[in-house]
Amino acid sequence: MFEFNLDGHDYKYVHFIGIGGISMSGLAHLLFEKGYKVTGSDRSESDTVKILKNLGIEVYIGQRKENIKNPDLVVYTDAIADDNEELIEAKKLDAPVVTRGVFLGALMRNYKNSIAISGSHGKSTTTSMISKILLHSDENPTILLGGILDDMKGNVKVGNEDFLVTEACEYKGNIRYYFPQTVIILNIDEDHLDYYKDLNDIVNTFKEYLRNQDENSKTILNLNEENNKLILDAVQGDLITYGQENPDADYYATNINFDEVGRPSFDLMMKNGDVEHFKLGVIGRHNINNAMASIIATYENGIDINTIRENILKYTGLDRRMQIIGHVNKTTIMTDYGHHPSEILVTLDALKEHTKGRLICVWQPHTYSRTKTLFNDFLNSFNSADEIIVTDIYAAREKFDPTIHSKDVVDAMVKKGLNAKYISTFEEARDYIYTIIKDDDLVITTGCGNPDKLAKMIVEDQKNLVNI
Repeated sequence: MFEFNLDGHDYKYVHFIGIGGISMSGLAHLLFEKGYKVTGSDRSESDTVKILKNLGIEVYIGQRKENIKNPDLVVYTDAIADDNEELIEAKKLDAPVVTRGVFLGALMRNYKNSIAISGSHGKSTTTSMISKILLHSDENPTILLGGILDDMKGNVKVGNEDFLVTEACEYKGNIRYYFPQTVIILNIDEDHLDYYKDLNDIVNTFKEYLRNQDENSKTILNLNEENNKLILDAVQGDLITYGQENPDADYYATNINFDEVGRPSFDLMMKNGDVEHFKLGVIGRHNINNAMASIIATYENGIDINTIRENILKYTGLDRRMQIIGHVNKTTIMTDYGHHPSEILVTLDALKEHTKGRLICVWQPHTYSRTKTLFNDFLNSFNSADEIIVTDIYAAREKFDPTIHSKDVVDAMVKKGLNAKYISTFEEARDYIYTIIKDDDLVITTGCGNPDKLAKMIVEDQKNLVNI
């Protein structure tokens, strides 16, 4: 098993292949602040690369074997292919070469209280909710986020070694390498089917993850999620359950209400029999689940309940999570990171309930494999939208696949009776939106590629409205 002593500096020089990714950049940032020599490479310039360079980290653009300059340790992201020349060169070294997942798992062992948040949906929101609470407590946490939190002015905070908070994504089975003291499992759904065979394969990976934990660990799990029940027999240590309106759970939300814009409030029935009231600063019923996981994780790790209550209310969201970008006249423009059918469905349902005008959704499908594998599920995700615009598929790590196209999705949507339209580019989508929006409409762009760029274009380019 690979081991990494953060304070020991056994590896003085660490090189990251694919350093620009949100998780990789956070790890690089952490090591740099801890006094390590850090370098890295990425395919192109990006905001995260610029941040690292501003810190003083040397980042090579382009992945070439010449970038390997005798590091003591090489960490590479899952997006790096086996034939990558930089990775091939790294493997010729005597030094260890490990994946990001293996490295993160080894890093967790350095912290007294590590909290790892897993689930097909809600990881980043829950991680940032927990971060918000801990940042405003008496603790000095170390935080690795999958998004940008205003309180941190970024996605990473280097604190002491009492608390580590991090997302724990199941992609490529990475959770099998993680050893947190507190495991949070929000939900288990069919996703990353370019790697997993089926749902059963995903469930077995979560079981393997849980069996890694020791008898002193805590597993916090949503009991209302049916697939979560499939892994209960693998839990080590303490099992702590939660759910909405579920008295069988250790903690459960009841007396749920919403304000005029959709922000929930609820009573949380505590494990000890107490009742605590909470209000949220974000909208949507699904965020009650994220909030419960955050409240329980911090409370079970010794954080004062009033500190939790105050900061769960002050949490107003993570960058690109149901984020308001601006307005065009009296039309609200939002963006969201949702890219899985279940995520899109709950987001649109939550927004529809409190939208006075029409709900217009612009969806950028993410990866050919996900679009094809979950094709039928996507068709059931947009029922709350009054109009759907589908742009070209964002390929991400995949090569072009001629067997699936956004037009195929739109054709199936129209056949189903949905008001859907294929528009290839962001520029065309922006101009079309200008022609259809009315007062009180809400336009949301969604996907984990770059649909936030379109939302910003719609707001920033509205001077062009006069020419449409």
